[in-house]
Amino acid sequence: MRIIIASDHAGFHLKEKIVRFLAGGKHEVKDIGSYSDEAVDYPDYGHLLATELLKGGYDLGISICGTGNGINMVVNKHQGIRSALCWNEEISRLARAHNDANICALPARFITEPEALLIVKTFVNTSFEGGRHKRRIDKIPVKTD
Repeated sequence: MRIIIASDHAGFHLKEKIVRFLAGGKHEVKDIGSYSDEAVDYPDYGHLLATELLKGGYDLGISICGTGNGINMVVNKHQGIRSALCWNEEISRLARAHNDANICALPARFITEPEALLIVKTFVNTSFEGGRHKRRIDKIPVKTD
């Protein structure tokens, strides 16, 4: 699977561990920053992540900031992105299975490394169930006509 990942400074250390975890699982991972724990603005990385994911070439994205909320709000501004704030394994599984989430947003300051790796593993390995959920997903985009 091809996965693109981004974080702000608060998510930097967790992002580095997730990149190694995913690469060790034979996934292709594109890390688009941030590249240190020096303060940066999460919108810069969230917009870049969403834009790159929507271009194609990546199957899923992972976004990380302190609470997960800020970067999640940013990526969800992009039509076609369905980002889910995931703080445990069950939320992660349901985000993929029922909501066809294409970005997993993680709250770096509120989950442990083992929790984060389990959330990511679950997100990457869960498929969308379709069926009644597909009908609901189709109603998400804002109609402009």
